[in-house]
Amino acid sequence: MHDIRAIRENPDAFDRDLERRGLSPLSAELIDLDDARKGAVSAAQAAQERRNALSKEIGAAKKAKDEARAAELMAEVARLKEEAPALEAAQGEAEKALDARLAAIPNRPKADVPPGADEHGNVEYRRFDSSRARLTEGRQHFELGEATGLMDFEAAAKLSGSRFVVLKGHLARLERALGQFMLDLHTSEHGYTEVVPPVLVRDEAMFGTAQLPKFRDDQFAAGDGFWLIPTAEVPLTNLVRESILAEDELPLRFTALTPCFRAEAGAAGRDTRGMLRQHQFNKVELVSITAPEQSAEEHERMLACAEAVLKKLDLSYRVMTLCTGDMGFASQKTYDIEVWVPGQQTYREISSCSVCGEFQARRMNARYRAKEGRAVNFVHTLNGSGVAVGRALIAVMENYQNPDGSVTIPSALQPYMGGLNRIEGPNH
Repeated sequence: MHDIRAIRENPDAFDRDLERRGLSPLSAELIDLDDARKGAVSAAQAAQERRNALSKEIGAAKKAKDEARAAELMAEVARLKEEAPALEAAQGEAEKALDARLAAIPNRPKADVPPGADEHGNVEYRRFDSSRARLTEGRQHFELGEATGLMDFEAAAKLSGSRFVVLKGHLARLERALGQFMLDLHTSEHGYTEVVPPVLVRDEAMFGTAQLPKFRDDQFAAGDGFWLIPTAEVPLTNLVRESILAEDELPLRFTALTPCFRAEAGAAGRDTRGMLRQHQFNKVELVSITAPEQSAEEHERMLACAEAVLKKLDLSYRVMTLCTGDMGFASQKTYDIEVWVPGQQTYREISSCSVCGEFQARRMNARYRAKEGRAVNFVHTLNGSGVAVGRALIAVMENYQNPDGSVTIPSALQPYMGGLNRIEGPNH
């Protein structure tokens, strides 16, 4: 959500930022809506002030035994009282119109975000090459998994339809191992607090992190006012909603391993085979709550924490700075980590780390009190995947595959696999 006062103070800067996002200027429209809101507020306040003044005049008239004047004044009070609901309704509608328009506008990009209309404008930030020779050919994860009988899309389709999978045996354990490995890494080495949050949240939580109202069609509604979370970013970030933190508490760092649910409404025909784009998947999420001056440094720190997962798994990857046209709605700046997948001979996104500034905090009314001056300001929020567990499973299977269809277990995961160092192929 945007600060209308900041827009009024520098409308040209606001419009320039929107232009970088590919949007038309909106400051004039927003200022008009704010003028209408201010007018409605002023009208309601003026009517209330007039009623208060009339009440005093009535008392004075009665004291002076001027009943005619008192009756005249009382009639005017009655009229104003009748008009009050309409004035209050007009004020509410004007405020609602402004808030709804502000809520539909994406975050303003940071100055160093590269320009671009889509993913072709993204810029490589850095890369990491595995110590192992990169596979330049190989089977895709679903070919490996189906051949062993441990990855079953047909059974999942009977249960739930397309874009679901049933994992069994050692593959199921490997996915569990990946999630536990990531949680242990982030809590023991990176200072995140592990959280087990609800996976059902209300409208207010989804609005707070900007999944609603714009991306309603991408979500799964669970009935009775609940939504299935598309990412643990939603409950973790909303832990600080409607609160005032002490500056000494910041930064807060949370991590969680949860199932995530996405309708994939805009993904028709994309990645229809395999586990790359599912309605349900597991992900380890990272969320940071910081003071404004900490957020840029925290963004780099969060990225490094997510990268550490892939480094310990010895997987090749690259980090991309997303351009203005490819960033998420709530983001000021985003880094994507893309892992090498030999089966497709390309890099695929496995983590996205974003700094949102005060955009989400305004929607959640999440603030902190400064140590000096005691001023109350909005916190900054950051979120990132640390990392997507299903996509990490894909990357491990494809990068650690052997000619016989078996999959070697990375050394970092072997303690979580009961010492197992290989998932045997179909011909074993």
